[in-house]
Amino acid sequence: VQLQASGGGLVQAGGSLRLSCVASGGTFINQGMGWFRQAPGKEREFVGLIRWSGGTTYYRDSVKGRFIISGEKANNTVYLQLNSLKPEDTAVYYCAATRYTLTRGSFARQDMYGYWGQGTLVTVSS
Repeated sequence: VQLQASGGGLVQAGGSLRLSCVASGGTFINQGMGWFRQAPGKEREFVGLIRWSGGTTYYRDSVKGRFIISGEKANNTVYLQLNSLKPEDTAVYYCAATRYTLTRGSFARQDMYGYWGQGTLVTVSS
């Protein structure tokens, strides 16, 4: 199974981007897909998750109200709409898929995601 992320690029502060990620290459248990990001010199951090069961979404606090996750389980596809971008959103964004039905206590844990994409770079200029 491979995850392919796309949609990154250079955008001015206040602008928007839409990231896409599709999983292909085999069948796997997919209970949710999420996004993480890694800024230069920092550790990778959780951004958001869509849990297919009930369509529940979770976000890190700093992106709530600005980023929106959506997706299609049937197509193993997840999107991340990034709005009102800030320079501190600059990072490589990674998509990931999990076989677990994650909750508030686990959705940010990277070890709960068994499949990862290669990352797409988002650069926000001031």
